[in-house]
Amino acid sequence: MGIQGLTSFIDHCGTIVKYDHFRNSKVVIDGSNIFHFLYFNPSVDQQHGGDFEDQVCKFFKALRDCGIEPYVIIDGGSDPTDKKFETLRKRAESKIDTANMLSKGLRGASRGFKGLQGARLIPTLARQVFKEVLSSLGVPFAQALSEADQEIASLAQRWKCPVLSNDNDFYIFDIQAGFLPMSHFKWQNASVQNYIPCKLYTTTSFCRHFNINRQLLPVFAAIAGNDYVNLDKMGFPFRWKDNSPMEPNRKPRVVFFNKLLKWLASFQEKQEALDNVHLLIGHGENNMDAALQALSQGIETYQIQPGCLERFFNDGEAPDPGLLPDHLSVLPDWTLLPLTKGTLPPYMIYILQLRPVIQGIQVEDHSLPSGNITSRPIRQVFYGLLLGEGREVEEYDREGKNLTSSKVKAILPSAAQLLQLDTLDQRLEVFLETLGVSQSTLNGVPPHLGLPVAVTYYWQRHAHPRPDRPLLQALLLGLVFGELCRQRKTNDSSPSCVSGFIEEGLVLERMRGLIQRPAMSPDLGVAHVFSQWNRCMRDGLDLNQLLCLPLPEPQCAWLYKGTLVHQLVDQLRGGVTPDSLLMEDPSSVQLYREAETTGQPDGPSTDSGAGGRRGC
Repeated sequence: MGIQGLTSFIDHCGTIVKYDHFRNSKVVIDGSNIFHFLYFNPSVDQQHGGDFEDQVCKFFKALRDCGIEPYVIIDGGSDPTDKKFETLRKRAESKIDTANMLSKGLRGASRGFKGLQGARLIPTLARQVFKEVLSSLGVPFAQALSEADQEIASLAQRWKCPVLSNDNDFYIFDIQAGFLPMSHFKWQNASVQNYIPCKLYTTTSFCRHFNINRQLLPVFAAIAGNDYVNLDKMGFPFRWKDNSPMEPNRKPRVVFFNKLLKWLASFQEKQEALDNVHLLIGHGENNMDAALQALSQGIETYQIQPGCLERFFNDGEAPDPGLLPDHLSVLPDWTLLPLTKGTLPPYMIYILQLRPVIQGIQVEDHSLPSGNITSRPIRQVFYGLLLGEGREVEEYDREGKNLTSSKVKAILPSAAQLLQLDTLDQRLEVFLETLGVSQSTLNGVPPHLGLPVAVTYYWQRHAHPRPDRPLLQALLLGLVFGELCRQRKTNDSSPSCVSGFIEEGLVLERMRGLIQRPAMSPDLGVAHVFSQWNRCMRDGLDLNQLLCLPLPEPQCAWLYKGTLVHQLVDQLRGGVTPDSLLMEDPSSVQLYREAETTGQPDGPSTDSGAGGRRGC
């Protein structure tokens, strides 16, 4: 959700938002919004699928140092009416443009879509990394079963604490303790007095400034237009008393908002304003009842309703099925707790509702088919386990530089025909059959690396163009780097972030030096193949979760560092060998050899060097 231009309008007003020193308080955090905000930081290399776990760690450490108790709510599904789908589709189109520009080393606006946040690219595994870091830091979080805004507002109202987000819809929700806009939340400047300089917004301040009744704020938002209702696009242009047309989607929005608020100030109640909307909009042959119905629905989205997540945060229990909206009745009871805990992918809600799914857009070669196609067979099994064999799911994905839709058939592997989810061996058999890996293939691989190695085996056989040996070697060396980082984290009493290690060691020092080199423009061929690997990993993780984790879930933050693997490909193609990078650390050499032996399907090779097998 979002109201175009509202944030800059409120900043322009100046006195509405007050300076504050935030500390010693609970805060409900809009998780999806915040992890976007932390990712789009100048220090994150977005062209190579930037690594941002350090940013997440530092952010929550700053909160902890100031006595702030964060409770994070992440978006799950969406509204049952699909009114927002057109916005999501346009964002996906904009992301295609953004990805194409990033692939060429460029930055800039995309095809005219105004939702800049929506047009930005988030790496395939970023959401998983975010949840993993929250878990490792002991930060309570929940995944909403529908759009998170209502749950966030409801919980903040119950706990009498503010909301932290950059979503300007929270200027409209009547939250007693107020709203902290992330753009004014100076967490990097946490003071020695242990507070965070910020700005605090309250609806009381807004309504006092414009002399309007607070119950008219949702009316203002609905008439101004958001992702759910837009009167101008419905054919209802605005007319003011001076008979001058003022289209709400054109600049200056400041003038439009001021005129609208002045008009609303003449009313005391919501219904009174709605009864007079016909004087504000010219309808011609359009049905005024349709406009009023759309406005009523838009207003309803800002009415704070009882939420479902308080008992999850207090007692760790699943949301009460009786409190869920009707459109979520398709969810089996057993899915409610893992969905809320974030251990099941939220897009399964769309699948069970038989709604279209928009695939992620990544930096890759747009002259080639989408990297998402590589892992489609994995998703087909995912769909089959949810819907049964033969059903179809509508997927939206990139075709060239355009967004198109296609029907994808759900399938079931032979091992799934009599699947019982409480039988571990059977669940593992389904997973391995889907990826084309035998159990013996994973012998000798550490259990927590079994899934990424199995996925790499699958990727080697399905990626197109087929990865050459330096690409596989770079990927496996990156995995070794992550494993060394994981093993050598400091084990002090407080949760540790990526940057805290006992002792670097020569291998870590050597590879960290590659990460710190200036980022180069991405090699399109390399970016495309690694995009396919990332999507294979994402869909492999989702399938493993649906099967109740037959393989241990890996820590994605340690599996893939885009900047590192891109630099490694360049080094390996220039003549550097894996042995030279891993020298003086026998355990690293052994891990690399086990991974390479398992991660490629071609059999023995006479090639020398670490691995002793041919990658392709």
